[in-house]
This record gives sequence, C-alpha cells and structure tokens, in this order.
Amino acid sequence: MKRFVAAAVLAVLTLAACGESSSPAVPGESPSSGPDVLAKAPVATAAEILPGSTMEKIKKRGELLVGGSLDAPLLSQQNPVTGEVEGFDAEMGKALATYILGEPKVKIVNSASETREALLANGTVDVVFQTYTITEERAKQVSFAGPYYASGLTIAVKKGTTGIAKPEDLNGKKVLAGANTPAIPAIKKLAPQAEIITFGSDPECVQALKQDRGVAYVQDETILIADAKADPAIEIVTKPFTEDPYGIGLKHGDDTFKKFLNDWLKKTQDTGVWQQIWKKSIGTVVTGEAPQPPRIGSVPGS
Repeated sequence: MKRFVAAAVLAVLTLAACGESSSPAVPGESPSSGPDVLAKAPVATAAEILPGSTMEKIKKRGELLVGGSLDAPLLSQQNPVTGEVEGFDAEMGKALATYILGEPKVKIVNSASETREALLANGTVDVVFQTYTITEERAKQVSFAGPYYASGLTIAVKKGTTGIAKPEDLNGKKVLAGANTPAIPAIKKLAPQAEIITFGSDPECVQALKQDRGVAYVQDETILIADAKADPAIEIVTKPFTEDPYGIGLKHGDDTFKKFLNDWLKKTQDTGVWQQIWKKSIGTVVTGEAPQPPRIGSVPGS
C-alpha cells in the first residue's frame, strides 16, 4: 500500500475523527466531483444489468441506497450550506449510481459503525461506502467488493501532549477509539495495558480528546488528515502502523452483485474517474498525484 498521505502529515495537518453518527437519510447529490468527472463515468450496458439481480432492482427503483456518513470530512460530509453530501466515498457512490442508472441518483443513509452489517443484511442499503475496512471477521457477515482504497491507523493527541510517539506508548493510558472499528483490536494487540474508551461518532471522539477524557485517539489516517483542517488543537504524532484496505460493503452471498461492483471499480480506475474523484476530495489536502489504487481482490476477505 502506498503511504501517499505521509507528506500531508509532515505538512502539519492536525486533528481527528472517529466513528459515524445516526440521522435520517438525506439526498446524496454532491457537487464536489463536478459534472466534468461524472460525465466521464462509465455506464453499464443493458446486458450487464442481469434479470432478477440486485442491479436490476436498483435500476427499477431509480435510486441507489448507500450506507455512509454525514460527518467525515473529504470522505462523506454534508455541506451545511447546500445540504449536499461531498467527499471521496460520497462521489464513488454517485459514480456507481451513474453506472447502474445512467445518472447519479443516490440517497445516503447515515449509518453507524455498529449498524452497517445489519443495514446490508435487512436490505436498508444496497452498498456501504464508509471507510469500511475489509477484515476476515467482517467478511463472515457481509461481502466486500474491492478494495477500492487503502489507508492505515495512526494516533492523534491534544497539541502539546508529550510521551506518545508509537503505539506501545499508549500502555497504561486512556485511549479513544470509534466503536466497532479496527482501532480497537490494534490497540489491544500493540498496547494491551491501555484503557480503551469508545464513542459512536466523529464529533464525540474529537470532543472527548479535547476534554482530556483520553490522552490519545487512534483512527484511520485519512480521516485524521481530513479533520486536521478543522482544528489546530489536535495533532497527529505517528505514521500509520497498520494497513487498512477499504471495501464496498454489500449483502453477504450476493456473488453476482460483487462481480458487477468489481467490474465497475476496475472501469473507474482504467478511465481515470477514480483518480479524478480522489484529486477533488482527498487530493485537495494531500499533495501530489493520485495514488495507485489497491489491487481488487488483493486482501483476505475481499
């Protein structure tokens, strides 16, 4: 995995976020990718929308239902002025809707990290785009297409905090983490004497860190870098110490839809749409060209 975010960390981007929150579904239309990007987005042929498939159900409905966030900067965040949802994950959802429907009709169902599996299982959403790290344990409950992106866990602290330069330094300390995220097992493995305190939403984690309810906060580097734009009171103090591949969550056992999603993902990469979406979201903070996307099917559970 390319550590394309390291330069941004060294460029003093500093803050943090953690899980997801819950609220009603909202329209997922977003201008952040721009019509120039979506105009180049691939569209499936009629033959690819197989009879009786999930794709056909979505096409008949006329709308793609995406489990996602409303509070993840640069990834999937609701614009407080326009009400639209913007960011890398949100735009990938729009590109998928374009592939199935011919237009980016998406509804974001704001989901929590604890509820994503249930939302897929009961059909509330068609897919999940939500920094959803592929793990073999999760793959027992849901299927994953991809991976479509790769990041890793890192550590943020309140600015001025000393004594934390590596995961092992968290031993004996109160550490914040998002509920049901890969941060929890990582902390237990690398700092078994740490006291883990979990919260279900990004704002709660950030607020808890600033209120000294924990001395450190472990989260995906992409999210921490994105939130770094919002609050200079928080700083990132380590480089990533795990490799976390993001997958597109879908209902367990739907192999036809999984193949369809993987074929679509390959087309977005080959046409440069994936790279353009990255540049207009994460790439507005991380300098340089878009990274090489992770190889589809390259990790256990995918």
